[in-house]
Amino acid sequence: MIHDDRLAWLVPAALMLGGIGSVQAATLDDVLERDQVRCGVNAAQPGFSALDDEDVYRGLDTDVCRAIAAAVLGDAEKVRFVPLNSVERFTALQSSEVDVLSRTTTWTSTRDTTLGINFTGVSYYDGQAFMVASDLGVESATELDGAAVCTQSGTTSELNLADYFRNHGMEYEPVVFDSPEQSIAGFEAGRCDVLSSDASQLYAQRMQLADPGSAMVLPEVISKEPLGPAVRQGDDQWFNIVKWSLFAMLNAEEMGVTSENVDEMLDSGDPDIARLLGRDGNYGEGMGLTADWAYRIVKQVGNYGEMFERNVGAGSDFNIARGQNALWTEGGLHYAPPVR
Repeated sequence: MIHDDRLAWLVPAALMLGGIGSVQAATLDDVLERDQVRCGVNAAQPGFSALDDEDVYRGLDTDVCRAIAAAVLGDAEKVRFVPLNSVERFTALQSSEVDVLSRTTTWTSTRDTTLGINFTGVSYYDGQAFMVASDLGVESATELDGAAVCTQSGTTSELNLADYFRNHGMEYEPVVFDSPEQSIAGFEAGRCDVLSSDASQLYAQRMQLADPGSAMVLPEVISKEPLGPAVRQGDDQWFNIVKWSLFAMLNAEEMGVTSENVDEMLDSGDPDIARLLGRDGNYGEGMGLTADWAYRIVKQVGNYGEMFERNVGAGSDFNIARGQNALWTEGGLHYAPPVR
């Protein structure tokens, strides 16, 4: 029999746990109530987030948002995309204007520990590079001493540039703009010799030039830029949902489960596939989701490989090789914990 003094401790402890649970479930509750995921994205970065000819946001970052909506709401299209520039993106997440930020944002220690946000994984492994005019006669970044370099404010690119030029004993003139659109316009207008940003963005900006062949991306990659979605700190349940939505796509690719064969795979005898698709146990329960949460992601959005290929890979105008973004089994860096 429990004595009264123990009961006196257990009751407030239970209330505290209940209170913590309600705080942690706040984002999921809000999303369920509005029946929509609000996702902060780039306004115009083709391949990652940009409006298509029908004014629909398409790209790798937007598909991550669709995967979350499929897992939580059962419909990948229940997303409101909120275009944000690089300066306002973190404030929008902190102030709950958006539920998740999926905007080619680099995971760094400062951002992860001082802004009140948590990165949930890496959706694309990137690195900063340089783009120059093809007729400039430059073949390496080591030849850029004294160059005027266009870059974007509020990004990791500014610090990376300073580090790179200092480390190589070179000088440069920074020409800073507020948006990618202004940066590429400045480059095209000749306000700088070089445009520097994440390689993924440079390939997208190159496609926007009147003559894409007039510019080339130099081979050097001068930084680590792990890009991924971020959420507010203090909401572990929502953190887990966003994290495992990405992991589900990676696991599905590794298991050979695609949007085309996922229905057939429901009867697979492979226990890993059965767990992933909710046929053996309910591994969504701990996140407040139904057992078929991952099935809905793969059925409606596809696995990671499908998402990559149609947006930036061989099925796109960019034709970017998988490289570091291949699965670990194929020599890349992508590796997802198991569903079990």
